[in-house]
Amino acid sequence: MISPLFPLNSVVLPGGRLPLQLFERRYIDMLSRCLKQGEDFVIVLLEQTGHDTLPDAAFHPMGCAVRVVDFEPLSNGMLGVTAEGTAKVSVSRNWREQDGLNVGEVVFLPEEPHCATPMLHEDLANILRALCQHPSVQSLGLDIDYEDARQVGWRLTELLPLDISSRQSLLEMDDPLERLEVLTRLVEEME
Repeated sequence: MISPLFPLNSVVLPGGRLPLQLFERRYIDMLSRCLKQGEDFVIVLLEQTGHDTLPDAAFHPMGCAVRVVDFEPLSNGMLGVTAEGTAKVSVSRNWREQDGLNVGEVVFLPEEPHCATPMLHEDLANILRALCQHPSVQSLGLDIDYEDARQVGWRLTELLPLDISSRQSLLEMDDPLERLEVLTRLVEEME
C-alpha cells in the first residue's frame, strides 16, 4: 500500500494521540487528501532532528499509521491536528514527491497479541494512571485499558520522559510483556 509519510522527532503507537501543528503546504494538502479519502498517513521517526526538508531525509523504516481525529485552525495561523495511531507499519520503499511530500510502500504489521497486565507490572499501570492525571495528558482524551499489557506499554512509551531512541526501540518490539520488562528497567534507572 502507498501511503504519505510524515517524518517527525516523535513516536506514536496504536491508540496513542499526538497533537500536531501543520503549516507547510505539502502537509496541509496531505491532510486534505487523507480526510477526503478516509485514509491514514504514517508517522516515522527522523534519524536526525530537523532534517525532514532535506532531499535525503533519513527516517526509521518502522512507524505507525495514524488517522486524524480532530483539527482546528489555530490563532498562530497553523492548523492544529490530533492524530491517533491505528497500526504499526514497516516502510519497505520510500521516495519524495515533486511537492516535497515523502511517500512510501507500507506493510501493516500483525497486531501484537493481547495479554493481561501481569501483577508483576502493576506498578507500571499505577505510574500510567498517575501520568494520566496531568491536564496535558487528559486533554488527549485517551481511552486506556489498564488490564491490557499492550496499552500500558504503548502509553508509557509515549508519556514517560524517555530518549527518542528508546521510544523507537519500544515501538519496534512485538511482545507486550517484553516491552513491560524493558520499561520496568528504564523506570528503575530514572529513580
